[in-house]
Amino acid sequence: MSGKVLRLFTMIALAACLGASCEAKNLAVIVEKNNAVGGFTSADLLKVFKFGRAKWPDGKTIVLVLRDPSTPEMQAAITGLYHMQPAEFKSLLASHNKTVIIAENEDDLLKSVAAIPGAVGLVDVYSITEKVKVLRIDGKLPLEQGYPLKAR
Repeated sequence: MSGKVLRLFTMIALAACLGASCEAKNLAVIVEKNNAVGGFTSADLLKVFKFGRAKWPDGKTIVLVLRDPSTPEMQAAITGLYHMQPAEFKSLLASHNKTVIIAENEDDLLKSVAAIPGAVGLVDVYSITEKVKVLRIDGKLPLEQGYPLKAR
């Protein structure tokens, strides 16, 4: 994995820090249970989260489920992952408003991903339920050695 991609994944991990203590989280990319995709390469994952890929291989529209942009983790993602100022990010979301859902909390994010065909989200690995499917990233699952979204 290139240094730039690794830095972006590190920023995702930092951006997904939840709670007042902001303790490190092991993250998972999740999709709705019936999604046929089993994983992403690092490059494909970045394309999805930056709206560079609009459809799944089966033709379903990719719906990105994000946390509320006003949360500290999304504020970090706006500058770290998306490399944007908040106003630019709001404009990006507005231009993709048909393929973005903003979840108020991680529970809502999980429920949205589980219920919406084509949905994809990023959650703490310990929040995963049987109602969603976890994707492999570069052939690795969360908590496996070498998984790129593992807390450092």
